[in-house]
Amino acid sequence: MGGSAGGAIELDAGGRAVRLSSPDKVYFPEPGYTKRDVAEYYLAVADGITRALRDRPTTLERYPEGVEGESFFQKRAPKNLPDWIPTAHIAFPSGRTADEICPTEPAAVLWAANLGCLTFHPWPVRRADTDRPDELRIDLDPQPGTDYHHAVAAAHELRALLDEVGLRGWPKTSGGRGLHVFVPIAPRWTFTEVRRCAIALGRELERRMPGKVTTAWWKEERGERIFVDYNQTARDRTIASAYSVRPRPHAPVSAPLRWDEVDDAEPRDFDIRTMPARFAELGDLHADMDEHAFDLEPVLELAARDEHDHGLGDMPYPPDYPKMPGEPKRVQPSRARQPDPEK
Repeated sequence: MGGSAGGAIELDAGGRAVRLSSPDKVYFPEPGYTKRDVAEYYLAVADGITRALRDRPTTLERYPEGVEGESFFQKRAPKNLPDWIPTAHIAFPSGRTADEICPTEPAAVLWAANLGCLTFHPWPVRRADTDRPDELRIDLDPQPGTDYHHAVAAAHELRALLDEVGLRGWPKTSGGRGLHVFVPIAPRWTFTEVRRCAIALGRELERRMPGKVTTAWWKEERGERIFVDYNQTARDRTIASAYSVRPRPHAPVSAPLRWDEVDDAEPRDFDIRTMPARFAELGDLHADMDEHAFDLEPVLELAARDEHDHGLGDMPYPPDYPKMPGEPKRVQPSRARQPDPEK
């Protein structure tokens, strides 16, 4: 620990001193966790969070006044960025571009935490090629009336399906009620192709778990099912990284799991107080992801069969997207009424 000046302290992050201003500022009023508690949590899981973010353009979800204050997503690297934190030039769907920070060391995580960043949202690309994802991310999102244990059932079916197409997924809690499964892939395919794979896997899960899983984009059509949020693979859509703190009252974190833990895990149990001991004991459960780069061709073949045999093409994009080639009408079903023949 370094000295403190005007309330600020210095923390050592991998051999680099990082200044933490207002360390006693309360970020989570319910348990009383401070900015320093958040910073020390990130130091405790430094290897894991750095692995999850390394060389990835990263959006910062910032809560400068804590979880009960105003928050915002910072995509562009701030003007006062230290010269030891690299950036990558990325293009948004609108055609606009930005330079985003790409953490390469624990000090970058701590530097962002000092700005009130709780959750890190890395792109599924590396700065060497920001147009070709190296992760296929599947978001299993419980809808009202379902919970984590429904997501677990879908995750097991997904695991079997991935195995059939020669892929392997690494699961983690979302930090809420959901589950994320990340598949490392060779950076050969575009965002559009990777999204097509997420849709194909989601549709196959729907067929295998009728009434329990859905890919319906419109909330009114989802029902009490697990939603496979395929648009989380669209360009400029990101998923909270492993080890990220989530902005909920008890300071939960997104926790990597082994497949044999998924059933019995309780997402609430993973927070900034409990995770450091787990990390000290088990290390980074996703550490070996970087050793793999799977082939998506078998999933693209599944997508092609959906189109050829079932007439299933593209699905709606997020609302802020420009109209995409081959995209169906982006209109809520309840509003897409037929014209009244009487009028």
